[in-house]
Formats: sequence, C-alpha cells, structure tokens
Amino acid sequence: MANSPHVQDVNLANFEQMVLAESQQRPVLVDFWAPWCGPCRALGPILEKLADEYGGKFLLAKINSDENQELSIKYGVRGIPAVKAFVGGRVVDEFTGALPEAGVRQFLDRIIPSEGDRLRAEADLLRRAGQDAQAEAKLKSALEVDPQNDRVRLDLARLYLESGRYPDSAAMIEAMHPAFRMEPEVEAIAAVLEFGQIAAQAADDDSLRRTIATANGDARAQALYQLAARLVLRGDFDSAMAQLIEMVRDHRAYGDDLGRKTLLKVFNILGNQGELVSKYRTLLSRTLF
Repeated sequence: MANSPHVQDVNLANFEQMVLAESQQRPVLVDFWAPWCGPCRALGPILEKLADEYGGKFLLAKINSDENQELSIKYGVRGIPAVKAFVGGRVVDEFTGALPEAGVRQFLDRIIPSEGDRLRAEADLLRRAGQDAQAEAKLKSALEVDPQNDRVRLDLARLYLESGRYPDSAAMIEAMHPAFRMEPEVEAIAAVLEFGQIAAQAADDDSLRRTIATANGDARAQALYQLAARLVLRGDFDSAMAQLIEMVRDHRAYGDDLGRKTLLKVFNILGNQGELVSKYRTLLSRTLF
C-alpha cells in the first residue's frame, strides 16, 4: 500500500469507522484485492496514484478479501479486484476487474461532487440556517464554476420563490435545459409561479366567493379557479383543492378541463403523496366517474 493519508488498510474491525462513517463526509472507494491476484496488482497502483492526485476528495480503503471474507460475502464480491464506491454509508456504484486509468477517472467523476455541487451543498446548509443572502451568493458562485448545473438553478428558483421574488424564480426556470424543466420539482415551482400570476389578476376573496355563490357558467368557474390559486399561495391546500373539485364537478369543460389539470399541479406541489393528496385523488376519481 502507498504511504499516503488518502489510502488506508481496512478490515472488519475498522470498516464501520473508515468506510461507513467516513462516507458520510466524502466518497470512500473500497478496493477488494488479494496478494495473489494479478489484475489487483495492476489496478492498485492506479487507485493509489489517483487517491493522492485527488488530494482527499475521496478515501481509498483497501480490503484484503482473503483475510476479510465476511465483508466480501456481505458486499457480494464474486471476483477481484472489486471496487465499490460508498457515499452516505451505502454502495452507490461499483466495477469489477482492472480498468485503465482513464476508466477509473471516469468512474471517479461519477461519484465525486463537482465544485458546483460542493458549493450547492454549502448553500443548502446556509439556507437551512436562515442565511438566505449568503446561500444565494454561494449558488451564484456555483453557477459561475458549473454553468451547466441545472440543479443549482433549481435551488436558486426555490430560494427566490420562498422570498417572493417570482420574476427571478421564473428566470431561473427559463434558463434551464428544456428536458430538466420537466423534472417534478421544477414543475412544482412553475405551478406556484403560475398560481401567483392568476392570484395577482383576481379580485379579492370576498368578491370571488360572492361570484361563486351567485354566478353561473364561465364566470363561476373562473372565480373557483382564482380562489384556488389564492388559497394555494397561502398554503391552504385543503380548501384550494376543494374549490378545484367543485370546478371539475360543475364546470368540466371550462378551459379544456382546467380544474382537473390544475388539481394535478397541486398534487405535484405536494410531492404527489400524503393524506391530502390521497383524499383528493379519491374525490377526483369519484367526481370523474
């Protein structure tokens, strides 16, 4: 083994500390090898060289599979060298056999966070601590070093949405790759922005409720739609979805089935799970059929 702080001999006694616990802080590459294994002797120096070159971005943990058969069995080692990447205490990627250096580099690029992702993680900690301005600065720095990272744009869009900066949030979504805009998290933010536009154009709540109580046809349907938008923005999802169920029941044709489509957007905002979503999925099904 190379004399390096980034390469460690690991066995059953220290596996939990050196692999499971350490992988909560940075990726750990576990190399199952044996002294008699020719491909292991070819791959080992490459792994050790890259561990030093990457300067601590990952830890290389070398496990002699002959001496640690319990670990080999537990992690399904059927041939060596077997390299398994641990992140957060679990295996996230692996390969068997001796790869050339270029192949190992490609493997590492999949598991080691980019500079943009590192800054994004720091921004998340700042946001959770209520330091939104500092989080925004970190995310902007992340975009500078990793301009193709739409996950950073997603975090900025969410941050802007939570602080009421709707145009800035919309601009982040517009800058994303079209395929990424179809991600559920992005669609949820886009839906909230859409509700914000609807609510801004609507009358006050009392006027909307009077229209719902007295009007018919499209005027009533529009009032139900606008009131639902206002309620979503306040976080009153139960009441909002009740308006939309009524819209589906009484005004199915309005806006090309707009009530049902809007209800699905609210489900998406709620992550498509939870008691409220289950309740209104059932009500929607009963209303439709």
